[in-house]
Amino acid sequence: MPRPLTPSHEGYRLLAVHAHPDDESSKGAATTARYVADGARVCVVSCTGGERGDVLNERLKNDIHILRDIAQVRRDEMAAAAAALGCEHVWLGFMDSGLPEGDPLPPLPDGCFALEPIEVTTEALVRVIREFRPHVMTTYDELGGYPHPDHIMTHTVSMSAFLAAGDPTAYPHAGEPWQPLKLYYNQNHSGGRIQAFHEAMVAAGIESPYAEWVAAIDKRPKRTITTRVPCADYFEVRDRALLAHATQVDPDGWWFRMPRELERDVWPTEDFEAALSFVPIARGEDDLFAGLESPAAADAMARRTDLDPETAAYDGRVTHPAPSREAS
Repeated sequence: MPRPLTPSHEGYRLLAVHAHPDDESSKGAATTARYVADGARVCVVSCTGGERGDVLNERLKNDIHILRDIAQVRRDEMAAAAAALGCEHVWLGFMDSGLPEGDPLPPLPDGCFALEPIEVTTEALVRVIREFRPHVMTTYDELGGYPHPDHIMTHTVSMSAFLAAGDPTAYPHAGEPWQPLKLYYNQNHSGGRIQAFHEAMVAAGIESPYAEWVAAIDKRPKRTITTRVPCADYFEVRDRALLAHATQVDPDGWWFRMPRELERDVWPTEDFEAALSFVPIARGEDDLFAGLESPAAADAMARRTDLDPETAAYDGRVTHPAPSREAS
């Protein structure tokens, strides 16, 4: 395990909200490992159990144990990934919606996460927020990172719960009010990062798996990357967590084709887009907890019931793709 970075983050708490087990290991995992090593508490929320996910590892597609009980297998994989990252974990308890395919697209299955009433899903996440009391939350942008119905719903629920958790009139039976102070979107698959990886691999004489992505890069919405967290020392931890999701990850697949030393040199950070913050977001921010004076001061601020999101120090929320925003 690499040595923790300084200053210490002991006493701070980060809540990372994800759609399925394995998302926490492919989006922000090195950041999670870095903060855990540096003394912070990090809790991952999985909104669904990933029950409708396909087995993507060719070696396991005909495994009888997996085919018999994919739900339990994915729970076991998530437990192993959380252990690798050193984080806490909570199941929000909703059913995977699956990724609809076809033309026209089939309807989503009854009872799935994407069709649950927003009041039900928001209350569930508000309960987690008020119990764990995070200073910072991370989730997906309004596009879900990609158009999976569970990812889009994860964004919707995260925003709703962030706004409701500090309101004493909202879900009063779900715990004492607690207002997280900063909310970020994961943006670790930005066009700039993909382009840099592709060019570095080609220059090194390594076949790049990103050629098709680069060819379509102009179609990707431009995002404002506000925060780049240095975490290259934790890429190996991230990889161990990802490999724990054996049904979802091919160890010989494209994710692992880039040599880790090359990745460290080309892009040693994980990147985030500030969405809403009650403290200012400084240009060139490199810490999700930046702007918080101390854990004790952050606790006191989060207990206030007069924080108004409409007058927050920073509001980067958007409701649709914005091509004019600064390229990442």
